[in-house]
Amino acid sequence: MSTPHLLGKTIVRHSLLNASSLLRSRKLSPVELVQDCLAKIEKLNPALNAFITVTADAAVAQARAAEAEIQREDWRGPLHGIPLGLKDIIDTAGIRTTAASAVFNNRLPQQDAEVVRRLRNAGAIFLGKQNLHEFAYGGSSLVSYFGKIRNPWNLEHIAGGSSGGSAAAVAAGLGLGAVGTDTAGSIREPASLCGVVGLKPTYGRVSLRGVIPLASSLDHAGPIATTVGDVAAILQVIAGYDANDVYGVDRPTEDYVTLSEAAAKSMRIGIPHRFFYEDLDPEVASAMDQAIEVLRTLSAEVREVDLEVPTDRTLQAAESYAYHAEFVARSADLYQAETLRRIRSGENITAEEFEKRRQELIQLRRDVHQVFDHIDLLATPTTPIPPPAAAELTENPDRLRPRELLLLRNTRPFNVWGGPAISVPCGFTRAGLPIGLQIAGPLWAEASVLQLAKAYEQATAWHAREPQLCLTSQ
Repeated sequence: MSTPHLLGKTIVRHSLLNASSLLRSRKLSPVELVQDCLAKIEKLNPALNAFITVTADAAVAQARAAEAEIQREDWRGPLHGIPLGLKDIIDTAGIRTTAASAVFNNRLPQQDAEVVRRLRNAGAIFLGKQNLHEFAYGGSSLVSYFGKIRNPWNLEHIAGGSSGGSAAAVAAGLGLGAVGTDTAGSIREPASLCGVVGLKPTYGRVSLRGVIPLASSLDHAGPIATTVGDVAAILQVIAGYDANDVYGVDRPTEDYVTLSEAAAKSMRIGIPHRFFYEDLDPEVASAMDQAIEVLRTLSAEVREVDLEVPTDRTLQAAESYAYHAEFVARSADLYQAETLRRIRSGENITAEEFEKRRQELIQLRRDVHQVFDHIDLLATPTTPIPPPAAAELTENPDRLRPRELLLLRNTRPFNVWGGPAISVPCGFTRAGLPIGLQIAGPLWAEASVLQLAKAYEQATAWHAREPQLCLTSQ
């Protein structure tokens, strides 16, 4: 059953679904696939710092079980035997979940998060827990008890955050996908900066039970992978109503895996230049001009639209402080200083102000459908700038938060509105740093977002590039 020529970058870096097909036909072994990922983690993680905890023995044991099931034709679906990573903010029974903080350094959950339970049932294999910006409160992943995460395209640059470890790991081939979380862009922003695909589903589409919160009104869990189809395969498993999740919505899911790029031909695409295209880095602006021209060939219409964009962050600050207040009172010294400062920014928000902002959020989500009365989807740059150099932010701490807020500027509105949004690679700077295109839709329109993203991906070759770090390691 050994097929070494199938391992390495061809399978691990590029396609979960391709690997899945080989696993099902028994041309590839889950054990070989997992061992290949673990070898890459051992070799590259010291440079990337993408994983906090690697569960190598458990992963190999799970792979052997998956191999036996597949050999007796007990096939569970596209994720059966597929090695994935989990952002270390998602509970795993008997495996510590730290949120990249000394506060939770020894925290050992007794139960799996619902997304983990669903992935286990689908036969997925877990490689370990991935590093992040402490408690998900930031967009750089420079602030972590376990050290900063590095970008696989250039180790001197940030990977983005807060799901920086997940995006960096996927980009470097340290697994075939990951599940992260997104409160203001924490899946899409690092996916863009690391040159991979990241999807924030509709609020309530994926269970948050067992996920450490940042701001419960804005938190989402979702997939990161190297292709749109791979992201869709993970979403298919983790999406769906969880009656025990207080934030869940009982809404039927669709077939996300069978994506027709031809469906994009009837779509009307809105381009909101005001706000989303303002003050772009020139290389990002150039990449977006080219991306829009591709979208014109793929869709029925591309037109300018004007949006009123929410920018208030009061609700996030208040909800974050409410969750952390007890921990801050008991062990403030265990937080990274910058995280503690951000948490305490919500300390004096009154109940009246909180309720006002909560009602505004509810109204914004009710009204957002009006944006899509004359268009089907929106297209924007994922981030206005490429990934900054880490030294620029660590040597000038006063720049860190403003830079993060700029990086998250275009992603955060979709957490407020609650609809699905995806980032796909759409170019590279002259220095070889990735640029992302964001495609967003109305509530529950994951299938449409994925279809246009898939059509764009098939019309371009950006997703096929691989970091030099990976090429030189093989």
